[in-house]
Amino acid sequence: MARLDTFSIGEPLGDPSPHSYSAAEVSVMATAADEALSCQRELNRAGRNIVGEILEGQGAFVQLDHYPKGDVYDGESGSQVYYHAHRREEHGHFHLFHRPPQDNRPGEVKTPSHLVAISMDRWGAPIGLFTTNRWVTGERWRSAEEVIALATGFRIDHDRPSWLVNRWITAMVKCCRPQIDTLLRHRDREIARLLADQGDAIYEDRRIEVIGQLPLHLPHWCKILQDVLTSPG
Repeated sequence: MARLDTFSIGEPLGDPSPHSYSAAEVSVMATAADEALSCQRELNRAGRNIVGEILEGQGAFVQLDHYPKGDVYDGESGSQVYYHAHRREEHGHFHLFHRPPQDNRPGEVKTPSHLVAISMDRWGAPIGLFTTNRWVTGERWRSAEEVIALATGFRIDHDRPSWLVNRWITAMVKCCRPQIDTLLRHRDREIARLLADQGDAIYEDRRIEVIGQLPLHLPHWCKILQDVLTSPG
C-alpha cells in the first residue's frame, strides 16, 4: 500500500494525538473508525473499493474532473464532496466542503468552505489528509475554529452515488478529528505567518498549494483509538 509523508510549508505539524480529547469524544472517534473500516471490508468482500464505487458508470477517468459528475451534496447538512486526481503520490483525493443549505437557492449559490482533503491509493484505501490554499478550491475562507465546528456537522445521508461510500466519508470525518483539527490550526498559523510577509496575495500564490499533510493508516489509527479507550486512567 502507498504511503504519504508528513508535509508542511513551515513549522512542523503537531502530533494528531487523541489523548487531549475526552473519553466520550474518543469513543465517538473509535466507533467511527470501526464504521469506516467496516464499509471498506464490505466493499472489499465484493471485489470493490471506495474509489471504484465513486468512478463506476462515470466514463473515462480524466485528471481534474470531478467525480461523480455534479459532486455529492447533502441538502440538509450542507456537506459536499467530490473526488479527483492530479497528484503523483496518490491515485486521487476527496475534497470535503461545507456549503450552507440556505446558500443553494437557484441563482444564489455561494462559495463553500473547504474542510479537508482525503488522499487515496490505487486500491481505494485512505493514505492521508491535507489542507490547501484558498485558490485551490475557490472557497470562502473561514478560521480554523469555524471550519472545525463545521466539520463536526459533516454528514452525507443519502445513497447517491453509494450508500457505503457516503457512510465511509461521514465516518472518516468523525474518526480523524485530531488530524483535521491539527491540520486546520497549522494552516491558520502558516497563513498568518505568510500574510505578514506577503499580504492577501498569498491566498492566490500558485506556488503554495498544499499547506499541510498527514499520513494515515486507518487500521493502525483505529487500534490507537481503541487502546486509548481501554487504557487505565
